[in-house]
Formats: sequence, structure tokens, C-alpha cells
Amino acid sequence: MKNRIFIFEFVSGGGFNKIEIPNSFFSEGFGMLRSIISDFKLLEFEITTLLDYRFLHLVPLLNADMVEVLEKEEEYLLKFEYLVKQSESCFIIAPEFSKTLYRLTKIVKKNKKNLLSIDLKGVNLGTSKLDTFKFFRSSKVKTPQTFLLPRGKQNFDANFVIEKFKNLNCPVIIKPEDGVGADSIFYFESEEEIIEFFNDPIEKLDSIRNYILQEYVEGKDLSVSLLGIKNSTPKILSVNTQDIDIKKPNFESNYFGGHTPVENYSEIEASLKENFKKMDLSRFKGYFGIDFIRNENCEIYFIEINPRLTTSYLGLRNIINQNLAKMILSSKQNGKNKLPEVLLQNHSLFSRIELVHKSPNLNKKIIEELIYETLNLIPEMITPPISLDGTSQFTCFIATKTKDFLSSKKRMQEIIQTLQSLDYLIVKQG
Repeated sequence: MKNRIFIFEFVSGGGFNKIEIPNSFFSEGFGMLRSIISDFKLLEFEITTLLDYRFLHLVPLLNADMVEVLEKEEEYLLKFEYLVKQSESCFIIAPEFSKTLYRLTKIVKKNKKNLLSIDLKGVNLGTSKLDTFKFFRSSKVKTPQTFLLPRGKQNFDANFVIEKFKNLNCPVIIKPEDGVGADSIFYFESEEEIIEFFNDPIEKLDSIRNYILQEYVEGKDLSVSLLGIKNSTPKILSVNTQDIDIKKPNFESNYFGGHTPVENYSEIEASLKENFKKMDLSRFKGYFGIDFIRNENCEIYFIEINPRLTTSYLGLRNIINQNLAKMILSSKQNGKNKLPEVLLQNHSLFSRIELVHKSPNLNKKIIEELIYETLNLIPEMITPPISLDGTSQFTCFIATKTKDFLSSKKRMQEIIQTLQSLDYLIVKQG
């Protein structure tokens, strides 16, 4: 009898079923769901997943045995727990904000199911950027100065930000204490920008969330994809670039993707291994990621820990010689199965692309036909062009699979040309 597994991705699986879904969150989330389902399917699992009612037309793209649909009036937590109870194993992809990932993981643990994503202790640490900063500090590795943003009588304390900005004598960043990706990141390089921002912070800062103030470290935004193993330092799978566009306070910051493996991989891998010897990462068993910055002096500054599947997975699965789902499964089996050697055989450029279609008369039928026409022409498209608000604005996600970086760039240019031939205009891309 096949092992029944419930794979849940928060954004496409109904976490936003009562509100509008952010474009970037959906294209990355659905891409991860589609990919991890395909990888577990190769291991002969019987797979169940959950899908937001607005995306019924995408069911054929999911290689699951059963796709449950969450309607607008339903509570996703109730449906989530019901499907957990019907399964033997569970894999969760969800953001840390508002303790979402922690709460979902706790439900799986309460029902005594086999959890294949990161456990509660790891999720708890990764959820808090302040606790993560303290963890890096106590491990004696480099990490940017980080402070909890205090609140004044009516709102957040602008004077505190100005004081720290002057003391640090460098640009600073404000971001949610439990944020993900480039969610609500604000960059300041002058006192005037800070004063102007705090004249009307209500539009930009959510009063019910906590925020941190962080020293800005100049350098290359990178991440490392890891497998946590019992009684061992984590296994490095690859090192990835991160295409993060951090904007001034009046504009929205964005994460678009990246490429893997990074240039100078062996050198960076060796440096990471030395740093990991100083850290106790034993609470992270399974797949997780760590974001870091490498400056011009080749020094590594650790930023945060992502206790979940990350977008880099979409590129990583295209470059290694192993099925990542099988490796995740082995890493969770308490060292019973030795992990196989990982070879980086290819290169992948993975990117979210925002599009506008030229046609003013798009209806549901035409949009669905466009999806399948695009997928036939572009097999690297993991999330097809999706319009989340019924307009001509679309978002999609692509991950190439080529021999090297230049080949990936060339293939991405060809993909862009194909999209343009289908009357799409490129608005934003990595």
C-alpha cells in the first residue's frame, strides 16, 4: 500500500481564500507546490493537496492523486486539519509571518503524523529575525547589527531609528520581524528619508506587526540550500544568487528569483562549511535555507534562516543528480539511510516574470487556452501566466536547465521572445 502524503502550500492552497492574493507570492508558491508534488510522485506516494477555488483550471498541472478545493466560505485551517488526519505523512510550505508555518506544523505534530518539513524548534527560531540574529551572534559568526523597533506613544519610535542610523554610520533597513522574501523592506540612506517616512508611517508599517531595524551590509545577496541531518552538520546542496531589488522607502522592494549554482561556488562552499562548524543547527532536520551576504572582501554576513522549502528549490531540482524529495525523505529518517553524493550537473536561472497581454478582450476561456499554449512552447515554465484579478496583468515563473550561466541567459532571452510572440509585454523580470 502506498504511503499517503498531504502536501500543502499556503498561498495556492487557500491561505488567502477570503482576500486578494499577492502576485509574487502565488507564482512562487504554486511553482513550489507543482515541483515538490512531481518529485514525491516519483517515489510512488499517494499524494493529496489543497487548491484555492480560484485556480480550478490549474488542477491538470498538479500530478497529485487527489486535489481538494477550498471554497471562499470555507476555513482553510479546518480543511487543512481534516486532510492531515487522512494522511500518514505531511509536507508544509508556508510563510513564517503571523506564526502561520508554526501553527500548521503544530497541527501535524498534534495529530502524530510523519512530518517531512522542518519541525517546531527549527520553525520557531526561523520565524523570529531577532532570535535568529541572537543565534548568529552567540555562534560567533558575522551578522548585521539588528534591533527591535520600539513603539512610541502613538506609533513606532522615529527617534530610535535616527539615533541608530547615526551610530551605525551606514544605511539601514526596516523590515517585519517575521517577514518573508522582500516583504515590506524599507531602505534608508539619509536622516531626511527617515524623517519623511515616519511623518506618515501608518500607510507603510502594519501597527499589529513587529519590525526590526538592521544595519545594511553592502555585497552580493546569496542563499544556501541545505539538508539538515541528525548528528551531523547540514549538507550543502547548492549556493544560489538572490535577485532582490531593495528600494527607497516610497517604493516596494521585490524578490524575483536568482540562479544556481553561484560563481566561485567551491570557494563559498568552503567558507560556509567553516562557519557551520560554529553553529548548532541540529533543530533543522530536512530541507531549509539560509540567506547571507558576501561582501567585496569575501566575508560572509548571515541574515536569516528560512525553515521551509524556498524558491531556490525550483532551480536546484534542475541542476543536481538526485531527486530532492528522496533526499528530504532520507534526511528525516534519523540517519537510517546515508545521503547520496550530490553532483551539480547543470545550471538554472529561475525567475518570476510580470507580464501584460496586449489583447483588450481576454475572457476566462481565452486565458485558459493561453496557459496551455504557453506551457507547450515553454517547458521550463513552472507557473504559467496567471491573472489574479481578471485583468490583462499576469505573473509567471520560469526555471531553466542548461549547461552553464551563459546558456541559461540565452535560453531566458529565447523564452522572452516566445512570450512576446504570444502578445505578452514584459513588465518586470529578474
